[in-house]
Amino acid sequence: MNPVYLSLAPAILATGVGARAARTSAASALFGIAIVQAGVAITVAFATFGTTRLLGGYLTTDPTARLFLVVLDLVFLGIAGYAWNRARTSPAHRDRVATFARNSLVFMAAANYVALSNHLLASWIALETTTLLAAPLIIREGHPSSLRASFRYFLFSSVGLGIAFLGLLCLAHSRELAGLSSTFFLDELAASPGVVDKWHRIGLALVILGYGTKLGLAPMYSWLPETYDEAPPAVTALLAAVQFNCALVALLRVLQVYRAGSRELVATELLIIGLASMAVSTASIIATRNFVRLIAYASINHGGVIAIGLAIGGTASYGLLLYMVSNAFIKAILFLTAGKIEAHYGTKDTREIAGLIKDLPFSGLFLMVGTFALLGFPPFGSFLGELLILAGLVQAKQIVVFVTFCLFIAMTFVATGRTVFPMIWGEPKRKVEWPRQTVVAAAPKLVLLAALVAMGIYMPPAVNDLFRTVAASLQGTR
Repeated sequence: MNPVYLSLAPAILATGVGARAARTSAASALFGIAIVQAGVAITVAFATFGTTRLLGGYLTTDPTARLFLVVLDLVFLGIAGYAWNRARTSPAHRDRVATFARNSLVFMAAANYVALSNHLLASWIALETTTLLAAPLIIREGHPSSLRASFRYFLFSSVGLGIAFLGLLCLAHSRELAGLSSTFFLDELAASPGVVDKWHRIGLALVILGYGTKLGLAPMYSWLPETYDEAPPAVTALLAAVQFNCALVALLRVLQVYRAGSRELVATELLIIGLASMAVSTASIIATRNFVRLIAYASINHGGVIAIGLAIGGTASYGLLLYMVSNAFIKAILFLTAGKIEAHYGTKDTREIAGLIKDLPFSGLFLMVGTFALLGFPPFGSFLGELLILAGLVQAKQIVVFVTFCLFIAMTFVATGRTVFPMIWGEPKRKVEWPRQTVVAAAPKLVLLAALVAMGIYMPPAVNDLFRTVAASLQGTR
């Protein structure tokens, strides 16, 4: 059997893991499955050569699929490790972890399908499935505000995906008017992308707007900080680092096929969305005193940088991929760490937290390193990625965008440092008794941290080649 099919196996295992009789061992089973899944993803990525069509052509092993399969499953390994440790150290959370395990396994099967999909509509359905599975996980018993956040998340996600679906239909209608067969298979679309008419332009604009909404970009971004703030830490990491990249892959697939014929439209819309997202996130980061929301607003900022990188393409594409993958690891590390900090201090107010590096050494380390990576410090991949995107803006003669970009980045740097660094190095404001942090508990985040640092220092030739191949495909040819 092709190992690619094992990427969809979590959906089959979810029922047994989430059963009432298995609740005491659900977290361990989830962690074990996540380890196997990460191994499968790495095997598929680096032991598979060329592009293979599977499942009647609905799945593909092209470079984009292989790269993002590894990213999604490595991030999920870190999340599963966090859930396992949470259940191990806090028996009261075991029932909650069992529910999370069941939903998250089906969620990951759908997420892996998005990464591997060779069919635009099937990919859209899988992405909608992740939305349906994530919405109930946002709700926390005894927190009515989490119910409202779940509803807003579902509403905005459904509207965004509905707009994207309408865009896909417009693109299909454009093909029909040109006398071409109506298809959603990516390889068939790449072979004959059709003509650029008004339906093609409307469809592409709608797809970008729709998937942009799912990514939490302006103008429909308001659901994201509320959802990330209210959801449990593992769920927030699942949304921010896994589902975000699923929506990104869905958008990349469309651009890989249709970008070549509509470069100006794609560039203009993505630049507007990107700069608007950076503007609202920068203003919000300056104003907030909630450290979970600060990370959420930084996620919007990162989404804006990604949109700008997608807009300019060219030599910036390699840097964009570095930035995207680094961003996934950064958000997983920071949101999981934020959950530990909130549980320790019982607050999200940055003014009430200080001395993390003394009080919670591992959490302080993760917050410090994660913040450095968040702000684009060397030697992290986010630094090199951001640098290449800026160089791409100069080469594309987008000087106004370049200056505005730098201004927002500088303001974000100052505002984030002003808020976060006193939390790490300041004098503790109150003493809270807490079990000593262990390396075992920190291990899943250490794996993500190691991957994040490695991307900025040295990538093996096989990994580097995969990045370069995917970067070339972003220019509009698969």
